[in-house]
Amino acid sequence: MSEIPLIAIVDDDAAVRTSMQRLISSAGFRAEVFASAEDFLHTGQRQATACLIVDVRMPEMSGLELQQQLTTANCTIPLIFITAHGDDETRTQALRAGAVAFLDKPLGEEVLLRAVQAALQRSRGGGKGSPSLRQLVPVRAKGDQGYAQLE
Repeated sequence: MSEIPLIAIVDDDAAVRTSMQRLISSAGFRAEVFASAEDFLHTGQRQATACLIVDVRMPEMSGLELQQQLTTANCTIPLIFITAHGDDETRTQALRAGAVAFLDKPLGEEVLLRAVQAALQRSRGGGKGSPSLRQLVPVRAKGDQGYAQLE
């Protein structure tokens, strides 16, 4: 039997961390939360993490800066970006750098869980490299919108 995947959640908003941890846990995954990118980097959880959900805007180190650090370290954890302040330039930058999804807050449960499944598929080798912008499809549920590589 395979180990239950660890989903790491990095967001500076405690309420977001708590609600996402509950959702991810209720879907049958292990979930660990971190208040900052630095906290995540200092815990040594990179090797165990199957998917990383990260806020774009955070104090100190942004989600995009975390993505760059992980890339520089040859760490290939599939990333899902979440944001309340999304713009086309940031979305494009994140996705071109290999993010699986870029989702706008507030998040719908179904949309987030579909993005996690796509990330886990990539983590297991089901995804090949970074998606092209043509492969990205808009995803909407209960008023949410975002873009994700969803099969």
